[in-house]
Amino acid sequence: MKTKRAKSKKSSAAAIKGKFASGEKIALNNLKAPKGCHKRKKILGRGPSSGHGKTSTRGSKGQTSRSGRDFYPGFEGGQTPLIRRIPKRGFKAKTKLEYQIIHLEDLNKIKEQTISLDLLKEKGLIKDTNRLVKILSDGEIKNPINIQAHAVSKKALEKIQNAGGKVIVVGD
Repeated sequence: MKTKRAKSKKSSAAAIKGKFASGEKIALNNLKAPKGCHKRKKILGRGPSSGHGKTSTRGSKGQTSRSGRDFYPGFEGGQTPLIRRIPKRGFKAKTKLEYQIIHLEDLNKIKEQTISLDLLKEKGLIKDTNRLVKILSDGEIKNPINIQAHAVSKKALEKIQNAGGKVIVVGD
């Protein structure tokens, strides 16, 4: 067998050399596919004489021998799949709002009376002016301030108003 293959390779190479040895240039329009490069399509369901057996290479009986069989990823032969056996835990709301949090004690460090979102970013208290900002009541406030934020806790609002300040709630 090995000698036959070697001879056929040599003979096809020799044929190509012989064809273009006369000075003809190799181009796409005069190339020919080598013999044996096109494999015949497997024709199934033509009986036992086709060479693929009476069951058309599918074995006998069962789901895999039928047309239209379908297995999804994780299919376990009818047994309850692993993904359905594992307990599901927790809940994640799709509409959860994530705030950048600022404490009142952090606002004491700013000496300005009017505090905007841009000023908070400048001072490094928030990372992004496009994200939501919430003020929480940790600490005490000494100076009356006017501050912009998207949300404020009740206690923080009380403390700011008691200090003589005001909170401006910014819309989205």
